Amino acid sequence: MRPGARRGLGGPPPLLGIAEPGTSWLHRTRAGTKLAALAALGTLVGVLRLGVADAPAALALLALAALVALLARLARLSRGLLAAQVRRAGWLLLALAVVQVWTAGPVRALGSVTGLLVCLWAATLVSATTPVPAVLAAVVVAARPLRRVGIDPDRLALGLTLTLTSIPVVGRLLAESREAAAARGLGGDPRALLVPTVVRTVAHAEALGEALAARGLD
Repeated sequence: MRPGARRGLGGPPPLLGIAEPGTSWLHRTRAGTKLAALAALGTLVGVLRLGVADAPAALALLALAALVALLARLARLSRGLLAAQVRRAGWLLLALAVVQVWTAGPVRALGSVTGLLVCLWAATLVSATTPVPAVLAAVVVAARPLRRVGIDPDRLALGLTLTLTSIPVVGRLLAESREAAAARGLGGDPRALLVPTVVRTVAHAEALGEALAARGLD
């Protein structure tokens, strides 16, 4: 097993992964185009979930999931990339499925879980085929009209940068807390996992804020 592949101080990779170099048409597509397509897909998923009957919506969402999986294959991304997202979000998907089956039935549950999976997979495709600087540059360009209402596109890009870089940090803190709890024989106690993670995450955020303030960024 490669270093960091198992649970431990190395921590899991970010939820949406990192960009994979490639020459496919999806890699060559402009970041702004992919972000716009991602937003359109998310809107379509919402319309299907809210405006279409359960059974047709579930079938349409399954077709969208198959399409996204096909796009990942055509882009020649790492095998198992999409399956890894299912494993990382497994508890969330399971909880959503249980609640939906209990409150609305299995067909509605299938549509809800599939819709969330489609959005997660599509976001994974964008992040895996687009370097972060390209994404941020596209966001800055798209946000320029917001200057009229007092929003600074550069600060918005900085906020997105901090968000993206914080995902693997929180994942590492969670992995470290998990290993520390297991070493104390408390691997099954959620408090031993969540409390240290939350405390260290808040401390990281405060340190980051102080570093930004020291550089003149409030």
